[in-house]
Amino acid sequence: MGNSSKLSAKDRVLTLLDDNSFVEIGALVTKRNTDFNLQAKEAPSDGVITGYGTINDGPVYVYAQDASVLNGTIGEMHAAKIARIYDLAMKCGAPVIGLIDCGGLRIEEATDALEGLGQVMTKQVLASGVIPQIAVILGSCGGGLSVSASLNDFVFVEKNGKLFLNTPNVVKGNNTDKCDTASAAFKAECGAADFCAEGETELLNEVRNLVSIIPSCNEDDAVLSECNDDLNRLTAGFAGEAEDPAVALADISDDGFFIEVKKDFAKEMVTGFIKLDGVTIGAVANRAAVLKDGKAAEKFDTKLTAGGCEKAEKFVKFCDAFDIPVLTVTNVDGYASCMCAEKKLSREAARLMAAFADATCPKVNVIVKGIGSAYTVMNSKSTGADMVFALEGALIGPMASDLAVQILTGDKKDEAAKAEYEKLQLSAEAAARRGYVDAIIAPEDVRRNVLYAFEMLYLKAEDRPGKKYKTV
Repeated sequence: MGNSSKLSAKDRVLTLLDDNSFVEIGALVTKRNTDFNLQAKEAPSDGVITGYGTINDGPVYVYAQDASVLNGTIGEMHAAKIARIYDLAMKCGAPVIGLIDCGGLRIEEATDALEGLGQVMTKQVLASGVIPQIAVILGSCGGGLSVSASLNDFVFVEKNGKLFLNTPNVVKGNNTDKCDTASAAFKAECGAADFCAEGETELLNEVRNLVSIIPSCNEDDAVLSECNDDLNRLTAGFAGEAEDPAVALADISDDGFFIEVKKDFAKEMVTGFIKLDGVTIGAVANRAAVLKDGKAAEKFDTKLTAGGCEKAEKFVKFCDAFDIPVLTVTNVDGYASCMCAEKKLSREAARLMAAFADATCPKVNVIVKGIGSAYTVMNSKSTGADMVFALEGALIGPMASDLAVQILTGDKKDEAAKAEYEKLQLSAEAAARRGYVDAIIAPEDVRRNVLYAFEMLYLKAEDRPGKKYKTV
């Protein structure tokens, strides 16, 4: 079957799950509303298939909306079936995966449909941080259902899927000919979609890959897989790859394993999952360039941006919720400077800093370059990093030497003063002498140093002050 084939709702479930593992729940449930002669319309399973099965032998709960039944619209019993799946998943500590192809709320059921959608979203909120939640957009997902989709931890969108709060043609000054704001490409670029793929089978396989490496719930042990890679393997190319973490992270990971999250959004920040000695590790890194065949295809300033902070914050919070260790590769020398950045960058940077500081999962930082308070935000020792490594020759300090010397001496061209400043205040050695860096390492030693640091932190336990919720 080709990737472009459109599968039925049942076939989508069977493609997602392990062979012969699916057990359907509520197959005979159907609508009970009779307004507008609704009783005369056939609605098998009320337009949604629900049940459970396994992905690589791990239990999951799943629902798949059926666009061939009342256009997949959400009615009272349709919503009740999804809510039931959430109740079971919470009891059993298993992920929920929603295969979404929906025409919106069922108008004939009016407030019953609204109430049902509200109940589903409340279940999602209560499940957040307890079990992983994944939305897979395989058709239409609009209006209030887009809010529900966005409550998930990860959103997958097939190339032809549509995700929208308002249809493009009702957005003032816009239409689908000008910019399709519901398209998968648009949602990936603005960060509303975490993963995109062409073809339903390919997208569902990506869902399987992700589910296979993350815990089933917040009380589950770390996900372990067999590691055939050399634990002491040198990463000789790391120094040249550090400007593109998508390449560098794959290099230090077991057998080149790397799953990038929000690949097309805020490309100056990279988030994704790697493996070290078979353990899943979340990675956050600043990007200076996109490398293709060793050459820079795109370049970025090594600055924190609002989009980059937003992207990293959500990812760190997910990792911490499920106790997935976090590795940062810090390569930053300040904040983006423009009118747009001034609107919300300080707020987003504050949220990222709070996410790192609040996280109790194991945290390791590798510093390529760390200048100014942007470095402090990126999982520094002061924000709770358990282990901090700096590459040989890394710059760590409050500001670049020419600006610092201009402030100190009034002459930014004073080379002797610059050299003295760099030695005393801007070097990795200076930071290490003060205890802000635990070790200075060669680029080729990054994999084994980071790997053994996480192994020593495997049983880490840390508490935070009791509170209902933080307000950052």
